[in-house]
This record gives sequence, structure tokens and C-alpha cells, in this order.
Amino acid sequence: MDIISAIKQYNATGKEGQHGFGRFSPKAVLFDMDGVLYDSMRFHAKAWHESMKQYGIAMSEAQAYEHEGMRGMETIREIALQQPGKEHLADKADEIYKVKSALFASYGEPSKMKGVEDLMRQMKADGMTICVVTGSGQHSLLDRLERDFPDLVHRELMVTCFDVSEGKPKPYPYLQGLAKCGVEPWEAIVVENAPLGVQAGVAAGIFTVAVNTGPLHDDKLLEKGANLLYHTMDEFHHDWEALVTLARKTSQTP
Repeated sequence: MDIISAIKQYNATGKEGQHGFGRFSPKAVLFDMDGVLYDSMRFHAKAWHESMKQYGIAMSEAQAYEHEGMRGMETIREIALQQPGKEHLADKADEIYKVKSALFASYGEPSKMKGVEDLMRQMKADGMTICVVTGSGQHSLLDRLERDFPDLVHRELMVTCFDVSEGKPKPYPYLQGLAKCGVEPWEAIVVENAPLGVQAGVAAGIFTVAVNTGPLHDDKLLEKGANLLYHTMDEFHHDWEALVTLARKTSQTP
């Protein structure tokens, strides 16, 4: 879908209970972390597979991408409860998650996603407030954010798995991100790479951009309601000024 059509479609869905009656007029951008800010999903997928295997739970690396965005312990409980004879391991979610986190940290530091810092700096220059909204509890990454993205990411503008009782695909993490930024749903953009994250952004009534940096088919993201889809941060960066310009023009149209 082209940008103007995406904006018009978003504005047309505005109704009470979704994103009110305001027209799309972005003032803040809410970024997911894994697969968006960091090229970290291949490490997560491996750590999930290996840690669950230690407890006799079957979880392929592909499933890690499908569950991305969900809080870690919720992922463990959901998968354990689906496998006969493994239901009792749902009670060991905290223990299993610690094993998974240790494995993830042992693989080394993932690099920043190519092009994302330049994109964020352009967004900041255009007056956007930047917030990180992640279902992760990986301190090895969370503790790096301010250092790796100086003047772009600040702890008071982060929402992590420790800040919500229900994570993605529920809208609560993104609703909390809106509150931290002091904006309404139609005044924000979500940047996601995962189906559950896209679902959460859409459920919160926010214009949601999917950047498919993983192995999933585009349809997995589009069927969750992504307003726009790109394959790299550079592609999104290329269209950024057009998106902002058209959004501002559309918001002023009677």
C-alpha cells in the first residue's frame, strides 16, 4: 500500500474505542527493540530452542519469531501448556527464562540494526519523541540502549516486560508508551518487526509500520493490520519525510 492510501485508511478507521476522532498527526515514534533496534533475533531464536530443549520442551527457532514480542515467561507457559506431559513446566517459567537469558548473553553482543540510528536521528530532527516498547527482559540489551543510542533513547521513555502485567499482543505496552510520551494514539507511530507486536500496536489504535527483518512471510505482518511494510530500515528512512509531510497535510484537511 502506498503512503497516502495507508494514511487515508487509518484516518477512515478512526472511531470511538480505537483512536478517537483525531487525524493522524505523528509526534512520537514507539520502537520495538529486538529485530528493530538490534539485529538480535537470530540469537534469541537459538537461545529459545536450546533452553527449552534442556527441559524437554519442543520449540523450533521458527517459533521464536512467531512468539516474538510476548513476555518471555508468558511464551514459556503458553508453549509448555500446549505439549502433553510438559504442562507442569509452566510453573518453572522463571527458571527456564533465566537459562534462556544466560544462553542469549553467551552468544555475544548483537549489532545495531543497519540504518536504524540514522532513521531515529532524522525522526528526532523532525520533532519526534522516541520511546522503546519491548517485551524483553534481557538486561544484556536493555542496559545497552542509552549507551548505543546516545541522545535518542532515555530510560524514562522505555517500556519493558517489567513495566506491564500483560504484554504483546495485548495493547497495554503501547498504551503505556503513549502515556510516557504524553500523546494520543493518532499522534504516534509504532515500528515493529513481529506479528504479535504489530497486533499490539494496532490494538492500541496506533499507525503501525512493520519492518520485516526476519524470515517470516510478509503476510504474517500484514494480516495483523500493519499500515505500511518495509524490509529494511533504509527503505523506511527513504519514505520517512514523505510520511511526515503527507500526515501533516492530511491532518489539516477539513
